[in-house]
Amino acid sequence: MSRPRSYNLADLFEIVAGCVPDRIAFRCGSHSLTYRQLDERANRFGSALRARSIGRGDHVGIQLYNSVEYLESFLGCCKIGAVPVNVNYRYVSEELRFLYTTLDFKALVYGADFADEVAATVPHVPTLKTLLRVGGTHPPAGVEDYATVLAAASPDLADPGRSDDDIYMLCTGGTTGMPKGVMWPHKSIFMAALGGGGIFFRRPPVQRPEELAEFVPHGPPMVFFPVAPMMHGAAMWATLISLFSGHTVVVNDQSHFDAGHVWDVVVREGVNILSVVGDAMALPMIRALEQHPGRWDLSRLRIFGSGGAIFTEHAQARLKAAVPHIAFANGMGSSESGMLGGRAEGDRAGGCIVLDPRPDLALIDDEGRTVTVPGVEGTLARTGYLPVGYYGDEAKTAATFIRIDGRVWVLTGDRARLDTAGSIVVLGRGSQCINTGGEKVFPEEVEAAALRYEAVQDVLVVGAPDERWGQKVVAVIAVLPERQFDRAAFEQVCRERIAGYKLPRDIVFVDAIRRSPAGKADYAWARRVATESATA
Repeated sequence: MSRPRSYNLADLFEIVAGCVPDRIAFRCGSHSLTYRQLDERANRFGSALRARSIGRGDHVGIQLYNSVEYLESFLGCCKIGAVPVNVNYRYVSEELRFLYTTLDFKALVYGADFADEVAATVPHVPTLKTLLRVGGTHPPAGVEDYATVLAAASPDLADPGRSDDDIYMLCTGGTTGMPKGVMWPHKSIFMAALGGGGIFFRRPPVQRPEELAEFVPHGPPMVFFPVAPMMHGAAMWATLISLFSGHTVVVNDQSHFDAGHVWDVVVREGVNILSVVGDAMALPMIRALEQHPGRWDLSRLRIFGSGGAIFTEHAQARLKAAVPHIAFANGMGSSESGMLGGRAEGDRAGGCIVLDPRPDLALIDDEGRTVTVPGVEGTLARTGYLPVGYYGDEAKTAATFIRIDGRVWVLTGDRARLDTAGSIVVLGRGSQCINTGGEKVFPEEVEAAALRYEAVQDVLVVGAPDERWGQKVVAVIAVLPERQFDRAAFEQVCRERIAGYKLPRDIVFVDAIRRSPAGKADYAWARRVATESATA
């Protein structure tokens, strides 16, 4: 008699793999795996960890570029209740030391490209005993070759202890502070961030895991392409959503973002659904289409989605002009709240995005009360399926996960306003809000306006110290190489979308805007650039 299935992510994947075993599950460049092959290799990885005394609750870092090894090691951890943790592959030794130590890594899977930084870090992390290296030749003492280990491991793996409450950890931070580990129970992440299995089937979340087998085999075999690196939460969540729908997931086989190559992959793989992280990725891709009309046959691409950052209406209109048949899926979310959805009407509503009324969403004012009056601002919060907190940080957990009237709510950090229909108009990240002369300015709103000026390639908006106003709005701008920047024309474009007090008082020009590989803004860097320019 087979055991009942849980909402452990490995159980959910095994259900799907049993339905469509011979369908291609994952492709990265020339490397591909069917659902059956991916399941077997994940079993081998789980067996290898267990043979090295890694088991339920142990933390395993995954420090890899996009690859089949990334996905099979992630699922292999889930199969034995170990905790997979994404590692930002741009981190240097000091950052890695903090991450490995504070998150108590016991094992690490890493790429040969990162060998020097890992070698400099590991001696300072006493808990880290198991090191598996992907690629390269002749691993040093204490390091095992990933391919050799996997080949020798057993493909048979049983774990009757799998549970809804097994933990997946999403490591977040880097550009806004030191990294933190958000601890998600598997069932909570499946329901809050992965749609509960029903997104692509226009169904509500499944009531029991086995329901996936009732409709996944009958769904169309779509091809999905998350453009961001898999180590980014939004890309990993999107990947899992598609895998639990029986789709084929293809990823960028380059370690850097190149808009032309992304379109090449779309054509080569016959991509039907594509997702990016906001305008930072979308705009270069749109410019590539505008500069090379007709170069790419995009007839099979149906949906262009964005999550993790704002995809503005202006950018959508430009893409629609280049690809008239395209449909959009624009949503927001965070590492702590999961995916929140949304409508791309923020520009018209005076914000970034609009969320329809839902019982699991609310605005919390500065006194910790629920906002009920239209026009009043507060911090966006979610209840229901939530993480259990930040690993090893009780103070941060207590400040972010609060209890109101017997329910736990997670504060997302996004400022928002309640409108007359009960919808939530998201204004921007509260932590980035600029207070200039008592007026609040949200960078995202100014950035969206600035990007409408044709010479702006990329932009970040920050607050810099100002003797008169307390803070002033500063735009850090990278200009398109073939364009000339005209300040008066720029301000005229911005004034069509934002009030005069929100206009940048200073502009700092840079060769390129610093962002993560997934396109997330490095506001700390932008503030340093703005401040240094003001004092120069």
